[in-house]
Amino acid sequence: MSQNIRIVSPGRVNLLGEHVDKNEGKVLPAAIDRSIKLSAETRDDSIIKIKALDLAESVEIDLTKLDDKLDSTGNPLPSWAKYPAGVAWSLHSGGFATKGAEVEFTSNIPMGAGLSSSAAVEVAFAVLWQAMSGWSMDRLTLSQYCQKAEVEYAGVNCGLMDQFACANGVEGHAVLLDTRSLDFKSVPLPKNTAIVIADSTVRRSLQTSAYNDRVIDCQAAVAAAQKRNANVRSLRDVSVDELEDMKSQLSDGVYRHARHVVGEIERVEQAIHCLEIGDSITFGKIMFDTHASLRDLYEVSCPELDALVEIASGFSGCIGARLTGAGFGGCTVNLVEQAKADEFVQYLSEGYLRKTNLKAAVFVTQASCGAYVA
Repeated sequence: MSQNIRIVSPGRVNLLGEHVDKNEGKVLPAAIDRSIKLSAETRDDSIIKIKALDLAESVEIDLTKLDDKLDSTGNPLPSWAKYPAGVAWSLHSGGFATKGAEVEFTSNIPMGAGLSSSAAVEVAFAVLWQAMSGWSMDRLTLSQYCQKAEVEYAGVNCGLMDQFACANGVEGHAVLLDTRSLDFKSVPLPKNTAIVIADSTVRRSLQTSAYNDRVIDCQAAVAAAQKRNANVRSLRDVSVDELEDMKSQLSDGVYRHARHVVGEIERVEQAIHCLEIGDSITFGKIMFDTHASLRDLYEVSCPELDALVEIASGFSGCIGARLTGAGFGGCTVNLVEQAKADEFVQYLSEGYLRKTNLKAAVFVTQASCGAYVA
């Protein structure tokens, strides 16, 4: 007898800790109340039929024939379908069963905007197969299987943060993840604040080559640090002062990219303390500092994102603002006084249109819980 199962899987926004998860830093994301909504009816065979309603596309996949990345008619999987197929492939690698189903899903997470629409899809399907098949798994492990799907099957070299946040969000909180130890805890967001997301509508094509170049540069800085100290594993083990001492041994690009990561790791530590004592003003200043570092040192901003942050900084109720996600387009995240959130949305939208002649999608969101069976 078939079951009907509904899943809600949120997007995420990263408040601080940008581009540090490849260097074992701590990250501070929050799940948001924009989500993938998935509806599934179980089948008795190994076929999964998926309709992506927003794309008006569908695919049929045989879950026993995933290695070749082909649909059931032998055609290459469309790029969006590699995420659910990759999750099934990843789960199979760990000995976890997946069942066939008729699935429809829709999303109000802007695609390609740095809000983890792909991770939300992965986590949604992992939670679906868990619900259908009845095996148990903690949410950290589930996140790791989803990350494996994105890296090894879809071919996107991501860290663990996105899938982790989509699976482990806590309402009203950011979730602090130490990407070295994998320890995590929820941290309350400042009282009477709202998270406002501004989608620049400038789209990146994941800028894979530029992203990977920066990862390679950071590895070069680690290699240089290891010559001085064999105990260095990643830039997590290098202080700002130690990096400055090495500056003459590094190329300009390697130094700047590593300098962002080392500084950002320190900023997250400061920010955690701010949240624990309720100091939203210093937390907001750290957000602005992170944007400047991403712009000037890591070089992943663009004029449109810079314009959004600059305009936001002129609003008296805006506590902090910065680009979020990979960069090169996508969104900014803004921490705003709750009472002024709607006014801020209008202010930022109008200012951005005047400055760039582009219409930003600006919306108020709240930190929400991780993916669940509805």
